[in-house]
Amino acid sequence: MNEDRALETLTLFAVADGMGGHVGGEVAASIAIQFLEAGFNRTPTIDGLVAAVQDANRAVWEHGVDDQALRGMGTTVTAAALVATDDGDRLVLVNVGDSRTYRFSANALVQLSVDHSVAEELVAQGTLSEAEAAVHPKRHILTRALGITPQVEVDLWQVVPVEGDRYLLCSDGLSNEVPPDVMAGVLASVRDPRTAAETLVGLANDSGGNDNITAVVVDVLVGEPDAAATGDTAIGDAARADLTGSVAAGDVRDAVSGAVMPPAAVVAAEPVAQGDGAKPAEQTRRKRKGPRRITFRVLLFLVLLGGLAYAAWYVIEVYVGDSYFVGLQRNQLVIYQGRPGGFLGLEPKIVDHTGVTKAQVGSIVLPALQSGVQEPTRTAANQYVSQLVKDECGLENPPATCTPTTSTTTTTVPVATTTTAGGL
Repeated sequence: MNEDRALETLTLFAVADGMGGHVGGEVAASIAIQFLEAGFNRTPTIDGLVAAVQDANRAVWEHGVDDQALRGMGTTVTAAALVATDDGDRLVLVNVGDSRTYRFSANALVQLSVDHSVAEELVAQGTLSEAEAAVHPKRHILTRALGITPQVEVDLWQVVPVEGDRYLLCSDGLSNEVPPDVMAGVLASVRDPRTAAETLVGLANDSGGNDNITAVVVDVLVGEPDAAATGDTAIGDAARADLTGSVAAGDVRDAVSGAVMPPAAVVAAEPVAQGDGAKPAEQTRRKRKGPRRITFRVLLFLVLLGGLAYAAWYVIEVYVGDSYFVGLQRNQLVIYQGRPGGFLGLEPKIVDHTGVTKAQVGSIVLPALQSGVQEPTRTAANQYVSQLVKDECGLENPPATCTPTTSTTTTTVPVATTTTAGGL
């Protein structure tokens, strides 16, 4: 079961690593990515990005509260978003949990995000060294994640995208298996972002592949030149940058490549925290020569193309969201929202546990329930379940679970009336 989810659009890149129960992690990560994208699309600002993470947290938490089978589920999230400000475009990073965002620049790999784990807190307190934290038995215990509480604190950075820099977003399935110097070597030597992501996933699998592995590699094609990068302590002048990204995911030992993302506009800003750099790795930095032409046309075309793709996906989500069917979960009849078997990657989700068991309905309908009986609305699905129980209880030999019918007979007792006639 792959409980990781990745997102790559023209202006937003993210990785979520779900946790909790049989399908809880998968559901939590999917909900988080869905609400993160929708919230940022509504308000593509720095505050809008933080609000989108908060919306995702509340959605995961409420879903776990409403569904007993998903109670306690949660997910990490790390994301990089393109945000326009009065000073120009900014690349903004957010993080909750132990999925990570790295920057590869000047032949060094730097961890920008901070793990929210017991081991990392001990490092911050000075109790553990970085080396001890890497092998600490509680390094996987999170102190912060989406969906655990109604509110969550979100880490936020703004970073300066320098031309030639690379950003790596990944789940801990990669960072736990591949050392930083090896990751740096791949990012230095493999130019294509898709191939770089696939190579990193392959190395994690070769090192054990003990967890789901997701890697998103984002390249800064046009941004601040090296000479303009005087450090990350102040926000620089407005500038434009092009990004291209690619995602790869691995389910234990299976690497799957995602689509390469086209250029999008971005600009510089300030990070708040950074980790230790990895060993330098050889890299030839490519400089753009001559004027930057047709960037705006390419960007406009890609924005339109992305809008069409988003509209198509929205129609599919509406189509799936308006579909319901009655199916079986273990021994119980449940009502799903979605299409039986899923549709274009959108898996059905349980919206109602009816409390009706297989023993309360006729065995003749069980094959149909195994496949899923579609109904136009949730109300119609509930009515279908009620009718199944009613039909079974109307049989000559109903199941023992049926409530006996009590008949009431009304008897009329005649009343005698005596009339006495008398006279003088």
